[in-house]
Amino acid sequence: MSPVYPFDDAATARAVVDDTGTLLEWNDGARRLLGYSAAEMVGRSAADLLVDGEAPRTPRPPRWDGTLTLRHRDGSTVTVWLLAHRKEPTDDGPGHWLVVTPLEGDGPSPPGDPLDDARLVQSPCAVAIYDERLRLRRMNGAMTEILGLPEERVRGLRVPEMSGRPQSADIEQHLHHVLTTGRGHDVRTYLPMGDERMNAWLARIAPITDDRGRVRGVCVAAHDFTEQYLARERLQLVNEASVRVGTTLDVTRTAQELADVCVPALADFVSVDLLDPPAGGDEYLSGRLTAPFSLRRAAHRSINPGNPEAVAKPGQVDVYPASSPQADSLVVGHTIVASTDTGDLSDWLSWDDVRLERIKQYGIHSTMSVPMQARGQTLGVAVLTRFRRPDGFTPDDVLLAEEITARAAVCIDNARRYSRERETALALQRSLLPRSLPRTAAVEAASRYLPAARAGVGGDWFDVIPLSGMRVAMVVGDVVGHGIQASATMGRLRTAVRTLADIDLAPDELLTHLDDLVVRLSAEAGGEGSPGEVGATCLYAVYDPVSRRCTVARAGHPAPVMRPPGGSPREVDLPPGPPLGLGGLPFESVEFALPEGTVLSLYTDGLIETRDRDVDASQALLCEALSRSSGSLEETCDLILHELLPAGGALDDVALLLARTKGLPSSQVATWDIPADPALVGPIRKQVVAQLERWSLSGVTFTAELVVSELVTNAIRYGAHPIRLRLIHDETTLICEVSDTNHTAPHLRRAKTFDEGGRGLLLVAQLTQRWGSRHTGEGKTIWAEIALADEV
Repeated sequence: MSPVYPFDDAATARAVVDDTGTLLEWNDGARRLLGYSAAEMVGRSAADLLVDGEAPRTPRPPRWDGTLTLRHRDGSTVTVWLLAHRKEPTDDGPGHWLVVTPLEGDGPSPPGDPLDDARLVQSPCAVAIYDERLRLRRMNGAMTEILGLPEERVRGLRVPEMSGRPQSADIEQHLHHVLTTGRGHDVRTYLPMGDERMNAWLARIAPITDDRGRVRGVCVAAHDFTEQYLARERLQLVNEASVRVGTTLDVTRTAQELADVCVPALADFVSVDLLDPPAGGDEYLSGRLTAPFSLRRAAHRSINPGNPEAVAKPGQVDVYPASSPQADSLVVGHTIVASTDTGDLSDWLSWDDVRLERIKQYGIHSTMSVPMQARGQTLGVAVLTRFRRPDGFTPDDVLLAEEITARAAVCIDNARRYSRERETALALQRSLLPRSLPRTAAVEAASRYLPAARAGVGGDWFDVIPLSGMRVAMVVGDVVGHGIQASATMGRLRTAVRTLADIDLAPDELLTHLDDLVVRLSAEAGGEGSPGEVGATCLYAVYDPVSRRCTVARAGHPAPVMRPPGGSPREVDLPPGPPLGLGGLPFESVEFALPEGTVLSLYTDGLIETRDRDVDASQALLCEALSRSSGSLEETCDLILHELLPAGGALDDVALLLARTKGLPSSQVATWDIPADPALVGPIRKQVVAQLERWSLSGVTFTAELVVSELVTNAIRYGAHPIRLRLIHDETTLICEVSDTNHTAPHLRRAKTFDEGGRGLLLVAQLTQRWGSRHTGEGKTIWAEIALADEV
């Protein structure tokens, strides 16, 4: 209810009637008009006051006015003009009608009344004069046109009694402030007009004084600045769209953000339908298009909960023929507006009975179909409809919708291009990473790779590489950057590591060669004189199950974490080494013992670098997860990722490699020191045969005897002392190794027909699964592997 000032009440006859026609309130002014007291009238039917006993035509909200003949308490009749305002239900109470009529205002004014002297009739602005009781004294034609009520009918009413809107009580408070303080005041207010559009008004309120300077009333001049208000609202909506639309590189979410921004600011219901991406990564449609179109519903939004107006569900594909609004706008390439006023809306949607029924059901009267285009390609269409707002779409609305939709289309195109590149890079990276880890006698291994949640696929990789002598190499690396280029560089580095591992380089030497490769790749990427375009970090470890020792070197990569059996996890102390690509800087290897059953954790920095905690805290979490892990390495991988990565995904891609070391029992290894006498090769063969019998490997005796004979003979003939023979076996492989102190590696050669020698290594290559040589600190080792499964 509006505030009641102490000088106010009896000048207006006022009553409140509920929706059943029962009188709820009856003021003193109503008593003056009809003679009935409040006690006599409250609770009675208002129809009892009508002379003819019949109620007038049901008033249509929000306002009614007219002349009625009413019964006076003394039996006479009173013909009176009434103004009724509809008050909608609120949390404070049910809906009702406020009925008022002025009792004063037509009487003569005293001579020289400043309220009558105020010049307002000729003013183009809407002007009204209120007296000391804040009751209307005068208003000009412009104000009469705005209110839609004649001056002679409303003279003597207060603002809330004339308007009946919630904002009118606030305006009266401002009038009272000017009346009591004598200082002018400007008020901005927003009022729905007859068509329920929101109009913006600037009310300039000034005091009216007499010759003595006393305030005798107030003058209100109303200025309509709706156009400026709407322009500011449109600008604000465009700015809001630029902030709210495209927050992610997700197509569906971007489409939903477009619909959310437009409802209810621009439409009552919005649907966004997109063309499916072309197969094979082709470009989207461009140029002149032809119907029909298959469009997939990406998003929709309604002012009504549950989006009851929607015909299609998100993800559903519908075919739109040439007569549909979606197809028409896509064909012509610009926005099309249809409405019931022009009569083309029903014709436009006659192709779909369901949609036509929804128009009738919800009272949809205007629709606007806006094609979504970006970079010369058509992505889809956004359809905006109105049914609760009574006004149709204006040319300014069309421009606004096109501006917002164009911004959203660019964001959707960016999201699709990003998704396509991400999928390509991810497919490339997964093809370059090992699909499964090899089973070796040295370690049991498990791994995980996760691309970054937002930054895209990067250049992280891992590998487990079997080496000669039952040894195994473990590698984890990280190429700087993201995308296809990083994945391609990762593939080149992984291939290089496997190649360098095959020649059995020590970890520090391998990183040195890898550093040279990155320098060359950087020069190719940036040209001469622009190094540093390509960078990477790497950690390379070699574990020997016979000696149970591990040799590790790293190039700017996080140090591994180890958990010895029965012990606490701890970080391995390693020299950090420079990142790959700087060139010319040394790397250093560290060798240490790894008891059988030790779990070694190798990872990239995406696992430990997050926004909400520092690296030390992440490493502490990693150690804690390792200490709580079960016996399964697969479960341990999942536990580590769960504990260390945020719920929304990692900021950078993550590679994780866990390895549990195994030890080869000494009973599966036999070693002989070989004298420098070719005549003693025969006894050595016999000792090998005897050892194979003790190992129950008699099935490969013939092959092993020939291989040992050739390798030992070559070492005596071409190598340097001391010479050592070693046999190693597990369930699947027998390995023969001959070591000497000569650094010259042997090689295969083609022997001529009558040559007496030169066929030894060729024979070894034919009889064994694989063979090779590796350099050691003392010289070289020639080795050959014989598959036990094929021989037994």
